[in-house]
Amino acid sequence: MGIRALMADDAGSRFIIIGGAGFIGSHFVDHLLDDPETVAVTVYDNFSSGQDWHISHHADDQRLTIIRADVHEQDRLNDAVSGHDVVIQLAANPDIAAAVADPDIDFREGTVLVRNIVEAMRLSGCQRILYASGSGVYGDFGETEVIEDQGGMRPISTYGASKYACEHLISAYCHMFDLTARCFRFGNVVGPRQTHGVGYDFLRKLRIDPTQLAILGDGQQSKSYIHVSDTVAAVMHAHTHSTEGFEVFNVATGDYITVTEIADLVLECAGLDRQNVNYVYSGGDRGWKGDVPVVRLNTSRIRNLGWSNRYSSAEAFRQSLMALRDELNA
Repeated sequence: MGIRALMADDAGSRFIIIGGAGFIGSHFVDHLLDDPETVAVTVYDNFSSGQDWHISHHADDQRLTIIRADVHEQDRLNDAVSGHDVVIQLAANPDIAAAVADPDIDFREGTVLVRNIVEAMRLSGCQRILYASGSGVYGDFGETEVIEDQGGMRPISTYGASKYACEHLISAYCHMFDLTARCFRFGNVVGPRQTHGVGYDFLRKLRIDPTQLAILGDGQQSKSYIHVSDTVAAVMHAHTHSTEGFEVFNVATGDYITVTEIADLVLECAGLDRQNVNYVYSGGDRGWKGDVPVVRLNTSRIRNLGWSNRYSSAEAFRQSLMALRDELNA
């Protein structure tokens, strides 16, 4: 294949995080700067959804550089990637349902971004990319627990299609230009600093009207929700322990909760009595066109490397909601 696998003993310590001021990206910044072996961390972000306060507590760390720029600016991106060992690519359209009104958004803010990033890597000599993909690449398999090499994958959203295309583009660059890559198909990631998602939306709705809660679909949508700290740990574990040139990993908790169960957790967190809140369902088994109502991910591959999650889906969501409540009250 012509691919040199980056091993634990020569793992790069100069990281550039594309989308590093965002929800997940800022937790990678925390993790990397907590490690004294990390030489440098560059955050490359246009701050369209990323926030200054997500990373402001590292302002005095001389290892951190912040570049306010867009991935569409190829020359600036090329210069930024140069001199780094590892790209962590997290920049994407954060609103999966947005494509219903803007069908081009996931190509424009997904596929094109990854093309620009791997090209910047080719030109600069940066060899490793850690890519945040998603479970939407599989399509709708219902209760079937899907594996990374699942046959018959047919994304049903432009978000999932973009992620799948990006994985293949990264694979091609690995084979043609000697990059190495880890792609991660996450469950739903939750935790502090979240700027979107079902828990965030429910809390905001209840602050406006604590007597009723609008719920998309029938509330029986069932998925894995993984705490952001478990997500970061999985990515970094695969980065240093996988020996393949290109490899894909499912990352999830192995258990599942429904949207109605999430609503119940939100009420608990908000201190509201379920008897005093009317759940108003929009109907149907999907929240929106392109939504996959039931997602089951087999995580044997990442677990066989020695990773395990600390939090269950319910525990991860409870931790996330407590943090979100405090952030919204700040």
